[in-house]
Amino acid sequence: MLWGGIECTLNRVRDAFLDQFEVSGHLDRPEDLDLIASLGIRTLRYPVSWERIAPDGDLTRANWGWMDERMERLRLLQITPIVGLVHHGSGPRHTSLLDPEFPEKLAEFARTVAARYPWVTDFTPVNEPLTTARFAGLYGHWHPHGTDEATFVRCLLTELKGTVLAMRAIREVTPTARLVQTEDMGKTHSTSSLAYQAEFENERRWVTFDLLCGRVQDDRHRMWGHLLWVGIPEAELRFFAENPCPPDVLGINHYITSERFLDERIHRYPSHTHGDNGRHRYADVEAVRVMQEGPAGVAALLMETSERYGLPIAITEAHLGCTREEQMRWLLDVWKEAHTARDAGADVRAVTVWSLFGAYDWDTLLTEPRGSYESGVFDLRGLEGPRETALGGVCRELASGRTPSHPVISTPGWWRRSPWRLNYPAARAASSTYPARTRMPRSPGGSADALVRPLLITGGQGLLADALARLCEERGIACRVTDREFLDIASPAAIEAALDWHQPWAVVNAAGFSSAEAAEAEPFRCFRENTKGAAALAAACARRDLPLTLFSSPLVFSGQSSPEPYRESDRIDPQTVYGRSKAEMERLVLERMPSKALILRAGALFGPWDDQNFLTRALRQIALGQEVVVANDFLTVAYLPDFGHAVLDLLLDGAEGIWHLSHPEPVRRLDLVRRAAWLAGLDEGRVVPAPITAGDPLWAALDSERTRSLLPSLEAALGHFVECAAGIWTVLPREPRPGEDTEPLPAKAAH
Repeated sequence: MLWGGIECTLNRVRDAFLDQFEVSGHLDRPEDLDLIASLGIRTLRYPVSWERIAPDGDLTRANWGWMDERMERLRLLQITPIVGLVHHGSGPRHTSLLDPEFPEKLAEFARTVAARYPWVTDFTPVNEPLTTARFAGLYGHWHPHGTDEATFVRCLLTELKGTVLAMRAIREVTPTARLVQTEDMGKTHSTSSLAYQAEFENERRWVTFDLLCGRVQDDRHRMWGHLLWVGIPEAELRFFAENPCPPDVLGINHYITSERFLDERIHRYPSHTHGDNGRHRYADVEAVRVMQEGPAGVAALLMETSERYGLPIAITEAHLGCTREEQMRWLLDVWKEAHTARDAGADVRAVTVWSLFGAYDWDTLLTEPRGSYESGVFDLRGLEGPRETALGGVCRELASGRTPSHPVISTPGWWRRSPWRLNYPAARAASSTYPARTRMPRSPGGSADALVRPLLITGGQGLLADALARLCEERGIACRVTDREFLDIASPAAIEAALDWHQPWAVVNAAGFSSAEAAEAEPFRCFRENTKGAAALAAACARRDLPLTLFSSPLVFSGQSSPEPYRESDRIDPQTVYGRSKAEMERLVLERMPSKALILRAGALFGPWDDQNFLTRALRQIALGQEVVVANDFLTVAYLPDFGHAVLDLLLDGAEGIWHLSHPEPVRRLDLVRRAAWLAGLDEGRVVPAPITAGDPLWAALDSERTRSLLPSLEAALGHFVECAAGIWTVLPREPRPGEDTEPLPAKAAH
C-alpha cells in the first residue's frame, strides 16, 4: 500500500515551540485532507499533538475543536489515521524528556485521545525516540539541550516508557489498538580502524525496538552494559523486560543521509564533519557521498530488520528534498526496494510518501525559524493554495496499482550515478560493517540511453539553451539541443522534421532574437524569430499534445507604471519592437495552445557560465579600474542556475499559462551592480548612475499573483554568483569604508 504523511513536528528549542502545521498553514486549510484523498491515499500518519492540544498540560482546559474537525473529515474521506502524539517534541511546557513523570503524563493524554476517538486503532505515541533523544539529549539541538551520553539515554528511556504506558492506556479503551513504532533505520559504515565505533552504532540503532520487545534483559544483550555504565539503574531496564510492548508494525523512516561513513582521515573532509569518541578523531559523512561500493540500501536494511524481529514492516517516511525528478526517482527507488525485500521474504506492508506538503527549516534541524522550504507532493508557495507537483502523479499511479511512466524517471537517481554522488575521495568500508548477508540485488533504476524520449531545447549556442542543457545533464534529464543551422523555428517543415527525428516528450524554446536594442533596427528579423517561430512551434506541439515552454520579457509592459511590480494579469502595453514581438508571441501561442503552454516572463538573467551578461561585464570593467555607467531603473533579476532549475521543475509539474519568475526583491540596477561589486571585493564607488532619458523604461520589476517566488533570495543568488564566477574578473583592492577593518577582502576562489 501507499501511505501518506504530513510533516508535523512540534518541537521545542529553549522556550520557543516550532509547529510545522502552523508554519505550513495546514492549521487553516482543512481542504488539505481532500487533496490527499484525491491521490488515492487511504492511510495517513496524522498527529493529535499533545503540545498543541494541551500546551500547559491541563487536559481539563484542552482545546479539541480543531482536532475534532480534522478527525471527522478523515472519517468522511475514509482515510485511516495513524495517530501520533509526540513528534520530535518533549511534551507541553510543564514537562520534558528529563521529567520522571513524563511517561505517566503522556499515558494520561493517550487515554484521553483514545476515549475521544474510539474508532482510531493505529498509534505512534512517540515518533523516532532514538533520533529525538540524540537531537535533544546528545547533540543539544532541541529541548532539554543535553550534550552527553547520560542525558541522551535518559531521554530515550523516558520516551520508551511513555510509549509502553501510553499503549497500555490506549488498549484499556481500544483493546485492538496497534503500535506503529517509527525509527530512523540507518546503518553505519567505516574504515577498518573505526570498525569498533561502527559496530557500536549499528547495535545502538536497534535499541528502541529491542527495549520495546523486551529483549534487553541482561548482559547477554550488547547494550545492557552500556546502559548501566551511563548510570541507568538495573530496575529501570528490567521494566522493559517485564512489560514488553512489541510493535505491531515496525515503521522504518529512511533517508539518503540515514547511512553514515566514519573515516579517521579527517583531512579529506570539511571541519563541520569532524568529531571524536575520546579514542579517535574522525569524520562522519553521508555514506552515499563517499563509499565506492555505495551504501547498503533500503532492501538490505529491510531484510536486516525482518531477520532480527520477524514482524510486519512499513517504510513510514520516504522523502527527498531535491529537484522534482529526483524526488520522483527516490520514491520509486524506495518502492522498488520495498518490493525486492518483500519478494525475499520480508513482511513489508507499505511505503509512506512523506512530507506531502513539504517541510520547513530542516536545513537547520529546526533550530532556527528561517522559513526555508522544500516542497513535497504539493508546493505551498502557490498563492491560490497548495499546487500539486509532478510527484503527485507518481503517487496517484502507485496508489492505484499502476506503474508510473514519466520519461525522466527511467534515469537512475543521483545516489546511483557516479561520479555525481561522490563529494569526497572514494573510500571502501571495512567488510565487518557491511556483512554479505545484507546485500540485496540492486534495482537497476533504468538508464539514460537512446530509447529515452528526450527534452528538446531550441536555441543551441545561446546562453539560456546552454544553461538548461547543463542543468539537464546535472539532473539526469535526457535532452537534445538544436541550433538555427538544424532547426529554423520559423519553418513549419523544419519543426515537423525535428519533432519526428527526436520524438521529444516536451519542447523548450530558448531560441529567438535576444537584443532589445538591436530589435529597433531589425524589426522584421525580431518578429520572425520571436513571434512567427514561437507560433509555429506552438501549432506543431498542439497537434502532438506536447508541452511547450517559452520565455517572454518584462518589456511587454510600458515600464511607466507606479512603483508596483507587474503581475501576470496586468495590462500589457509594450513600447519597443522587442516588447511588441514578445507580447504578440504570448497571444499567438496561447491561442494555438490553450493548454500545455508555459510562458515565463523572466527577470534580467545573470549567471556564472558566460562573460557577456550585464553584471559580469560591469564587474570586469570595475576590476580593470574603469568607471561603469549603470541605469537607475527598477527591475527584478534571475540568477541563471536558480532560474533554470525552477523552469525545469515547473515543466515537470505540468504548469501552464503565463508565470513571472525572478528573485522576489525589486532592486535598482545601480544598487545591484554596486552590491555585486562589494561582494566581489571591488570598488563599488566606480559605479555611477546613467542620466535618465524620456524613452527609458523606469520600472521593469515583476511580481507574481500565482506563487511566492520559486527562487531564493537575491542576496543568496549574488553570493553564489560571486563565488562561482570570480575567475571571470581580477579582484583588485578597494578603499575601506569609514570605520571598517582595513584588512582587504580576499578574492573568492572560482567554484
